[in-house]
Parts: sequence; structure tokens; C-alpha cells
Amino acid sequence: MGDTKLDLLQGTLDLMVLQTLAALGEMHGYGIARRIEQVSGDEVLLNQGTIYAALVRLQQRGWIESEWGASENNRRAKFYTITKRGRRQLAEDTAYWQRLSGVMGRVLAMGNAGEPQ
Repeated sequence: MGDTKLDLLQGTLDLMVLQTLAALGEMHGYGIARRIEQVSGDEVLLNQGTIYAALVRLQQRGWIESEWGASENNRRAKFYTITKRGRRQLAEDTAYWQRLSGVMGRVLAMGNAGEPQ
């Protein structure tokens, strides 16, 4: 692994947020960001501006909903949940990224003569 963190391709953060909410249920933004960082092995680091911009975008699209509540340390926080539309989008995006990943794997596996190894 390199010393630099991974830059996210367009659309990947949305997919990561949707998957995190689908897998873990209701969470606040800070918790979502830390969980994504943890699962990535700290290869992806998310600052507040990045995660909250994604949450606003996902909410505007109707893929997540939010509600104010109290965090673990009794602070006021906005908690997010995935919607039915969000679950449909997650399924579509997951299929797309799995297809793309398979294609990239085949392309990167080519030998010098252009044949798969």
C-alpha cells in the first residue's frame, strides 16, 4: 500500500454511504465517515465537508432521510437512514460497480501481448 490515500472516483462515496446505512441502519454523519474509513483500512479519509456534501446530495435525491436526535455523547446530531428509493439505487450502483470492477480486472490482467494471463 502506498503512502497516499485513495482519491474516490465520482459516485463511489454515494455508494459507500448507501451501503453503510443499508448494512448498519441509522447513523449520524460522523459515524458514517468513520465507518467507511475503518472498512477501507484507512485508505480513504473523509473530511466533514466531503461527507456532509454527499449526505445533502443523497437526501435531495430522496435516497436517504434524516432526523434530529441525540448522539452517544448526548449531543444534538442528525441521523440518516436509507429509503426504499435509496435501496433500489444501491442495488443498481452495486451491479454497475461489480461489472466495471470485473472489466478492469480483465483489462489489468492482460499480458504483454494483450492476452489474458
